[in-house]
Amino acid sequence: MTAVRRAVLLLVAAVALCAVAVPAQAVGYRYWSFWERDGSRWTYATQGPSTARPADGSVEGFRFAVSEDSADASQPRGTADFGSICGGTDAVAGKKRVALVVDFGTTADAPSGERPPARRTACAVVATDATTAEALAAVAKPLRYDANALLCAIAGYPGKGCGEKVAASGTSGSGPSVGLLAGAGVVVVLAAGAFWQARRRKNA
Repeated sequence: MTAVRRAVLLLVAAVALCAVAVPAQAVGYRYWSFWERDGSRWTYATQGPSTARPADGSVEGFRFAVSEDSADASQPRGTADFGSICGGTDAVAGKKRVALVVDFGTTADAPSGERPPARRTACAVVATDATTAEALAAVAKPLRYDANALLCAIAGYPGKGCGEKVAASGTSGSGPSVGLLAGAGVVVVLAAGAFWQARRRKNA
């Protein structure tokens, strides 16, 4: 094989390496996120269910899914309003009514071997100073928490695990990796050097 041909092959290899895109591996977490209903939209709760104390007429939601952080978290699906959930529940003196939406997520987010139950709603009638966690316990037992008081399971789902890391292919980082670009750069330098030497020998 001539030096010129070797140089051309190296240049072709460099172009091929630069054209390949390797998806970045994003790390997410499989967990229950906590939401509060603000008019017609959901907002990610600024505190945990064990400290939040919703007022009478509030709508609270939970969604099980895999997400990287609060900005990436999936909201509870479907429509939700206090009237449709608690409209048939009479007010009780000394109590408050809290509408709850529990979305168990999709099969894609489910732990291996588990199947998510259907989404459900419930109207919890609890003491006026009750937390969201207490309202949830009134209508969706069994609940499971870890040693750090992180909510791990609602109505027994999922049966195991709690906020574990989950690797998933990211769509935002679908360009060439740094290692790939560095490798391509080395090939380009080698190709340029070989091509220059070949031209020098040919013109000598």
